[in-house]
Amino acid sequence: MYLPQVIMIFTIGFGSTAILTAVLIPYLKNRQFKQFVRREGPKSHLKKEGTPTMGGIAIFIGLMMGILLDGRVNEATFVLACVTLAFGIIGFVDDYYKVAKKDNLGLRAWQKIAMQTLVAAGFAFYMARMTEEGTNVWIPLADKFVDFGWLYIPFIIFVVLAVTNSVNLTDGLDGLASGVTLIVALTFSLIALNLGNDYMTVAMAATSGACGGFLIHNKYPAKIFMGDTGSMGLGGAIVAAAVILKMELLIPIVGLIYVLEAVSVVLQVGYFKVSGGKRIFKMAPLHHHFELSGMKEQIVVLMFWLATLICAVIAYFVAV
Repeated sequence: MYLPQVIMIFTIGFGSTAILTAVLIPYLKNRQFKQFVRREGPKSHLKKEGTPTMGGIAIFIGLMMGILLDGRVNEATFVLACVTLAFGIIGFVDDYYKVAKKDNLGLRAWQKIAMQTLVAAGFAFYMARMTEEGTNVWIPLADKFVDFGWLYIPFIIFVVLAVTNSVNLTDGLDGLASGVTLIVALTFSLIALNLGNDYMTVAMAATSGACGGFLIHNKYPAKIFMGDTGSMGLGGAIVAAAVILKMELLIPIVGLIYVLEAVSVVLQVGYFKVSGGKRIFKMAPLHHHFELSGMKEQIVVLMFWLATLICAVIAYFVAV
């Protein structure tokens, strides 16, 4: 497989999602599938209330069109699609509850975690028992594989839950999650191309293209949000590709923004509890801290995109 083919698949995912999203926006408006902004968030976000959500539906269809129209489909591709769909459905149910209740609270945290754990456990078991690589994990920089043995399944469950929820937390500003994930997915596509894995090359190129097509409508000021349907689905796609490629430990490098967003929430909540109400950040996740520090939303997004691009270059050279 060659780079021009990757560009073609990216273009298919891009065009399909851009067109589908344009069709989806008026449909979601008519159905009253709109965003409800949390009142404790930045006041500047209140104007976003009423924007259509669940745009992740178009992202999933777009990336699947990119994969299927190329024709390179195997068992690993099917598994990736199933993981992406499963997390997308969890996100969809969460979004639907928010719309039905007309607030920003969907499923309870334990309900989401329980469903996510079930999907992650199934995926971990498949990778451990049904693939040739089994419980081996590639160690960056050392450039060698280590057999995690019985620790592999809990390790993969942790990685899957961490990534999907981190991508979900990153989806808080117009174009942030879609732009960051575009870069992350494209990086994994190029790494897979270098490794000679055509199937993951196609899957990640289509995912990257779908993010780009959605970004046209999701950039500031956003005409549509991906919702948990999109952020959880994209998290599932990214982590599934990384695990299949045995690049789990590359995620903290290429997806550093995901990590920082999640860590900022953990630190904020933890410090708030132990300090009796004090905060480390003005607001978590991290992107809100920069907003409340006086940075414009568009500048925060561009800064995070640039940071991801730098991390992507580093990750690529670490992997190859």
